[in-house]
Amino acid sequence: MKIVSLFSGAGGLDLGFSKAGFEIIWANEYDKDIWTTFEKNHPNTFLDKRSITQISNEDVPECDGIIGGPPCQSWSEAGSLRGIEDNRGQLFFDFIRLLQAKQPYFFLAENVSGMLLLRHKDALENIKNHFRNAGIGYDLHFKLLNAKDFDVPQDRKRIFFIGFRSDLNVNFQFPAGFKKQICLKDVIGDLTENVLVAKNGKGANNGNCEIPNHEYMDGGFSSMFMSRNRVRGWDEVSFTIQAGARHAPLHPQAPKMKLIEQNKREFVKGKESLYRRLSVRECARIQTFPDDFIFHYDNISTGYKMIGNAVPVNLAYHLAEEIKKSLENRISKMNTKIIEEEITVQHG
Repeated sequence: MKIVSLFSGAGGLDLGFSKAGFEIIWANEYDKDIWTTFEKNHPNTFLDKRSITQISNEDVPECDGIIGGPPCQSWSEAGSLRGIEDNRGQLFFDFIRLLQAKQPYFFLAENVSGMLLLRHKDALENIKNHFRNAGIGYDLHFKLLNAKDFDVPQDRKRIFFIGFRSDLNVNFQFPAGFKKQICLKDVIGDLTENVLVAKNGKGANNGNCEIPNHEYMDGGFSSMFMSRNRVRGWDEVSFTIQAGARHAPLHPQAPKMKLIEQNKREFVKGKESLYRRLSVRECARIQTFPDDFIFHYDNISTGYKMIGNAVPVNLAYHLAEEIKKSLENRISKMNTKIIEEEITVQHG
């Protein structure tokens, strides 16, 4: 099945769908800092580099599905919280515009859990209704998922809108997830050596890293960063990988930060050298990108941004698998019904 990807970023969602057997034929990403990374890692996908607001319905190819994650800063609890009042929050409607024009079998849209805040209740319901009423209509499925339940070693709560064209009568259920969780030791335990420091934010740009992108942001830590523990142990899942380099979680080699008073912690004295940010590659592994997926950047902040904004590959894969199974079951039943009707007509 052919897929169109919107707000693609580095393509974590795309990679998960590709692993499940979908073909990503066309993608859109406006951030020029991401273009090289996307094109080198998704060589068979055409990348449209314009703002989605400049893309006409006719510019987008016919497809079986549309996937994407409209920018989330407007809805984020760590962001402006302006939601639909922000121009970025309104980009949801460009997603819906193209959905209505193309009428694919299904769509998937991902966003931050901040959309569930009470202040966004009316805007969220408005978006849901637009999805339901796009074109001939879609049966909408909506759920908050935590990536740690889907083979991702990370606490990461995100909401998903998944819809199927109403005329298909698809029976879809979100995957239940897995009881066993993957811990940090399982995914980055072998990366304790050969890590580089990106001085003043200037990345090694992959050329000097023995392990691609295995470098971390140097520099101090803000009072906000030091307000709570930022260390998860080897036997735990990671904190959420964020898009801001200076907010990257700390490496599990360090002891948990010591509580001094409310909203104030410090590094354990005598152990200060153990506290470093996770490297770009470590964050990528936690987001379940494979090591042959290389991130290209001049400033290391861009590397962290691309990874932090991505949908974890394994989570995308499990959702794609469930979508594919639901569609194939329905299409199989529809084809069987058509054949039976044709036989009935032939035999009068």
